[in-house]
Amino acid sequence: MTTTPPARLSFREKFAYGLGDTACNFCFQAINIFLAIYYTDTFGLDAAAAGTLMFVVPLVVAFLNPVIGALADRTETRWGKFRPYILWGALPLGVLAWVLFASPSLSPGGRLAYAYVTYTLILVVYAVVNTPYGALMGVMSPSSDDRTSLNSYRFACAFLGAFLIGGFVPDLKAALTPAGGSAADGYRNTMAIFAVLSVAMLLFTFWNTRERVVNPPEQKSSLREDLGDLKSNWPWMVLFFVGFLNLANVGLRSGAGAYYFKYVHGNEAAMGNFNKVGFLCFIAGALATKLFTARWSRRSLLIVLTLVNGGGMFACYFVDPQNLPLLYACNIIASFAAGPTPAIVWSLYADTADYGEWKFRRRATGLLISAMVLAHKMSMALGGAMIGWLLAYYGFVANLDQTPRVLHGISLIFNVLPGILALGAGLVSILYPLDEAKMKEIERELAARKGVPAPA
Repeated sequence: MTTTPPARLSFREKFAYGLGDTACNFCFQAINIFLAIYYTDTFGLDAAAAGTLMFVVPLVVAFLNPVIGALADRTETRWGKFRPYILWGALPLGVLAWVLFASPSLSPGGRLAYAYVTYTLILVVYAVVNTPYGALMGVMSPSSDDRTSLNSYRFACAFLGAFLIGGFVPDLKAALTPAGGSAADGYRNTMAIFAVLSVAMLLFTFWNTRERVVNPPEQKSSLREDLGDLKSNWPWMVLFFVGFLNLANVGLRSGAGAYYFKYVHGNEAAMGNFNKVGFLCFIAGALATKLFTARWSRRSLLIVLTLVNGGGMFACYFVDPQNLPLLYACNIIASFAAGPTPAIVWSLYADTADYGEWKFRRRATGLLISAMVLAHKMSMALGGAMIGWLLAYYGFVANLDQTPRVLHGISLIFNVLPGILALGAGLVSILYPLDEAKMKEIERELAARKGVPAPA
């Protein structure tokens, strides 16, 4: 394996990489936060049918991620292995983000078919863009410290995307609904704006990032060998389950928020400010990542912060839905604690690629990251589906006053179940075996094999 001599990534490159996740989060968070309530309350799908749709489609598409990752690992272009997918997928992703919320006038059967087709297409294109994008981080620098810093930029920008979607879509949807129009018009016009922005940001990411870590020239491995290495990579296996639990909680919490504020709190517009404050705390937490990692190990931080996040969400269940100050306080604690964890986790994913290369003398960054994204997609599918299924179980009927049973069910979906999943992720994190000293040892040995200076 050959690398250029280690050098710190510039601010411009880190920022450019981060903007790629802002763009991806325009799509991801629109789906995560608004698609369920859009399907039931605007597009007119039955809650159970929407739940099944949001389970089946992501689950099927999720299995494309390892294929895309393995293909990207074997891609050779003048732009590298992973960056070309960002270039090729930017425009289709933007177009499909708009099409998903276009809300054409169709029969009930036609609406369900349209939802299946458009949801499938956008998840496929999202995987084509986001899987190589995630793997790109692992080859921009050989230094785990540099990757942790890079990920803090990435997730600060990701949370910026979440902040803009979660905080401003409710207001924009109302403002962009023409006189005599409907919520469908508001969604359609709002997503047109975010679609254009996402394409521009992804292109900026492509032009301003570089791939520096390349596969060993002697590496000759089959997909079967790569998959075998993956199964034997214990640190990766732990993170697989941590990611699954965390993203299932995100899927539940995000998607149930619109129902909680519309039906339990009684003021749908209040969700915008609630989300804005929460996402600002996410961003503050993400930007504080370097301060945390300078004092404590990433493993310890992952455990403690995930447990605090879960406890904050769980506590919201015991708060009166009309007591917004206390709801805000619990959400601020949970959101700030969650802020550093994605950057930490994704830097640990990259460490598991180094660990796999160190142990098996083969590197499969794209496969490793894409298999992790598979876990994320499976968990998001479960989280999104549980909203529809549980709403149907409790007797939800869209756009009507809900029974006490339904209101209690929405509160459980929004607070208790996400909290339990996050607490479980924190406990599983205890099993992660790689500490900072071990990673420095691995980096030195890999550098010695390559005949280059070890990362600082």
